[in-house]
Amino acid sequence: MTVTAVRKDPQALTMTIEAEFDASPERVWQLWADPRQLERWWGPPTYPALFTKHDLVPGGRTVYQMTGPQGDQHHGYWDVIEVEAPLRLVLRGGVANADGTPDTDLPLTTARVRIEEIGQERTRMAIESSFPSAEAMEQVLAMGTLEGQTQAVGQIDAILAEDAVVRH
Repeated sequence: MTVTAVRKDPQALTMTIEAEFDASPERVWQLWADPRQLERWWGPPTYPALFTKHDLVPGGRTVYQMTGPQGDQHHGYWDVIEVEAPLRLVLRGGVANADGTPDTDLPLTTARVRIEEIGQERTRMAIESSFPSAEAMEQVLAMGTLEGQTQAVGQIDAILAEDAVVRH
């Protein structure tokens, strides 16, 4: 599995997932920039994602839905705050209602994605989610977000392995 660290810091109100990949930072960035590639890994294996809007520019919005094994639908969105391709991305998002409007009963989180080269064709990606309060963090973690994101990131190696097959 690609995930190298998972940390919860209740004092800092953050949750961080780190992973390392045998790929360049530019290739790892494409996993975020291309909605068809993002669909292949965002969401746990049993909850595949469909991105219906993907405007990855400051001020843009990304909208997605995940479909569970029983056909249940879960909607989410990210407002794009900062983009520094291929190294950094800041997103603020949350859960959405079926019509795409934000579900104001659930907290917003801010995700800071860092992508850095750590060697020849080796890249580390960190996704740090920050929460507005301890209660918000507890609420989001109780929904299984940490486990789901860890499983989602764990799917990236298979996508990158396909690149290696195509090159050879």
